[in-house]
Amino acid sequence: MAWSMLFIAGLLEVGWAIGLKYTEGFTRLMPSVLTIACMIASVALLGLSLKTLPVGTAYAVWTGIGSVGTAILGIWLFGDPATALRIACIGLIVAGIIGLKVVA
Repeated sequence: MAWSMLFIAGLLEVGWAIGLKYTEGFTRLMPSVLTIACMIASVALLGLSLKTLPVGTAYAVWTGIGSVGTAILGIWLFGDPATALRIACIGLIVAGIIGLKVVA
């Protein structure tokens, strides 16, 4: 159950990171409200997962999911560069997340 909460927390981190782009500096109400809600829910689920998961592992996986998801959506939604080196680095983050899951 803790891993499921952590995964959802990571997805919500992607939601608030991408949401920040749409808030336009928190000048747009609805995107700002949704972004803040994702922030709160993400941290809350991370906190709940820490009841049973090691803090270093959980935090690294949480930020890794957020980083990978945000980078991929940045490429897809905003036309961020999708160079081979960038994709390889995203792959390294994914490998790290998998490695932390396996050894935890």
